[in-house]
Amino acid sequence: MSLGPIRQVAVAGAGMVPPTRRSGKTPLQLTAGALRAALDDAALTRDDADGLFTNVGFPLSVDYDRMAEAFGLSVRCAMQTWNHGRFVGTAVQAAANAVALGLAEVAVCIGGVNFSQFGLVGGALDIEGLRQGGGTHGEFPAYGMTAPGGGAAMAFQKYCARYGYDTDLISAVPIAFRKHAQLNPGAQLQKPLDQDIYLQEPRVIDPLRRADFALLSDAGGAIILTTLDRARDLPHPPVVIGGMQGLHAGKDEFIFAPPGLGVFSQSEQRRVENNPVYEMAGLSGPGDIDTLALYDAFSPNVAFVAERFGFAKEGEGLGWLQDGRIELGGGLRGGPVGHVVRRLHHLPHRQGLTHDRPADLHRLDPPETHPLQRGHPTPRRRPGR
Repeated sequence: MSLGPIRQVAVAGAGMVPPTRRSGKTPLQLTAGALRAALDDAALTRDDADGLFTNVGFPLSVDYDRMAEAFGLSVRCAMQTWNHGRFVGTAVQAAANAVALGLAEVAVCIGGVNFSQFGLVGGALDIEGLRQGGGTHGEFPAYGMTAPGGGAAMAFQKYCARYGYDTDLISAVPIAFRKHAQLNPGAQLQKPLDQDIYLQEPRVIDPLRRADFALLSDAGGAIILTTLDRARDLPHPPVVIGGMQGLHAGKDEFIFAPPGLGVFSQSEQRRVENNPVYEMAGLSGPGDIDTLALYDAFSPNVAFVAERFGFAKEGEGLGWLQDGRIELGGGLRGGPVGHVVRRLHHLPHRQGLTHDRPADLHRLDPPETHPLQRGHPTPRRRPGR
């Protein structure tokens, strides 16, 4: 007996507790608010949800069993991944697979985090680097690398040295996203940012400056997946999941560097990437994409993703970002799925591609992403209004 039949899967609803620097809410409260909003958006109740998927647990968020218990859910398929943001993609993919194979009819992908309870990430008390072989972001306390940004900064510095770039060219990323944020009333960073202001900002970890780092925030977010047939009977036009590909791992993989850059255990040999997500979605390649949403915890990720997914050739990603490429009207609308470096106002688009390390579930921004994916424009606010 074989698995199947495979059913088409769609996003039917989304909800969010907006991000703030200090919410005063517990992770359970943040998660509950997001779940309620998502269920209301899809015109469903908690009794409809029989799948539960999350990528962040205690102490930053809430474990799956406590969620199900506290929210009165009756779940027949649940999964909780490693406590890191990159696994949001894996959690959503698992939910999609569960619905496709009939393990769940209505799967909730949910998370709520409270970063404010911890203050800074990194430093002498950080435990990531205590793992045998070092931390997953490149934390090596013996070498003074005790924060996630250390690995990102080192990778970017090597990239610029290898391909002959001025490191300050990365300013194209925060400048573009700050312009987007000024059109979004919900964005946390509204203050204008240009090249002169960027160059006046302190270097947090050389060569990255303050604007290149993510904000630590409290928020909650949820999306609801169900079969395409069922989603068609719900209030909003369904957002069909057209394709996906898995999170890569191996000695040539580092979260904040393209393969073959020579960071940590990587080789020095770059490779041509195979991205089956395009064919799976019925697309010919990156030329069919006009909106790119990605996990930009640090600005260099944008250049590395551009190369890895074929938007730019090897060593050309940073140059490709220049001259307003990812600004409004620049050709490719790019940015975070939430507010990682700063929240982006998305525009309606034809096709979208999500990086295999997309923003955390708790950073998803339903007011921006899911109505617009359905083709319903959201009003934009002019700067200063």
